[in-house]
Amino acid sequence: MGTALHTGDDGLARPAWAAVHDDLREYYDTEWGMPVRDERGVFERLALEGFQSGLSWATILRRREGFRRAFAGFDVDAVAAFDAADVDRLLADTGIIRHRGKIEATISNARATIALRAEGITLADLVWSYRPARTPMPLTAAEVPTTSPESVALARDLKRRGFRFVGPTTMFALMEALGVVDTHLLGSHRRGSSGVWAADGRPVEEGTAAASAGAVAGRNTPS
Repeated sequence: MGTALHTGDDGLARPAWAAVHDDLREYYDTEWGMPVRDERGVFERLALEGFQSGLSWATILRRREGFRRAFAGFDVDAVAAFDAADVDRLLADTGIIRHRGKIEATISNARATIALRAEGITLADLVWSYRPARTPMPLTAAEVPTTSPESVALARDLKRRGFRFVGPTTMFALMEALGVVDTHLLGSHRRGSSGVWAADGRPVEEGTAAASAGAVAGRNTPS
């Protein structure tokens, strides 16, 4: 990523990574950082962030429809039922990233997602419970964090529950993608546009986020 905002022909300011290619610009303008609160949606993005590990987001985004076809539209119950034959099928699928460890992790993460339901919570509930009291206010890409105390805690909690490929950096990227945090650069046309965060880094529902995150994080902290 570059360090400055780029103003496009449409007059809108975007970070360098979203200013060059049409598909990345559309993703940035319409989806990245907008709140996703349903189980399937969060599971899909968890899987895609896991596959992105070590790769560029553009590589994953351009295979997104292939991933959706390969993983049954990221239907949690369907993916949880995948077996060894499905792993072999996926390893032969040129429409996705053919990485055995990430494929197997996606299947096991679907099963771990189902296990959460027995606790009366969803994967979305768990991830959103780590929403911080405030969100970063970066002026440049260099000021955008790659982890946070909340992403470290979320990664620890998910690993304890059997999830894989959920390190703190990957979980921070997930939180960015879902709108749990807002790391749009100050001056970007997307800053403060999600309805979750104000442009000045405060939660739109003042006080609610901090209380919720603290209560659930405390409940989920392993002894």
